[in-house]
Amino acid sequence: MQYMLLITEDENIYKGDDGGKLMEETVGKHMALIADMEKAGVYGGGNRLQPGATATTIKYKAGEDTLHDGPYAETHEELGGYYIVEANDLDTAIEWARKIPVPGNGGIEVRPVWQE
Repeated sequence: MQYMLLITEDENIYKGDDGGKLMEETVGKHMALIADMEKAGVYGGGNRLQPGATATTIKYKAGEDTLHDGPYAETHEELGGYYIVEANDLDTAIEWARKIPVPGNGGIEVRPVWQE
């Protein structure tokens, strides 16, 4: 079964004097994780996303839609990227999710991909 591992984090952690260095370190950890996933045969893809400020959200209310700048969630954490992994069960997907580097505040949502 495929699982999507959605990475949310506070983008502000990458601002300031040490932000570039932290980003470089974090990307390096992601590259190492991808190598581990590929070696284990579970890697199904993934991508880093542009900052939340570049998002456009369509909201629906009573069948009418409106466009909004930015992400939908009213939070300091933004969707920063995702991985797709092939795992036999949720526990295995969670094991991989726990290896994702998230400096500072954030989280990983583990969600099964719809299988038809």
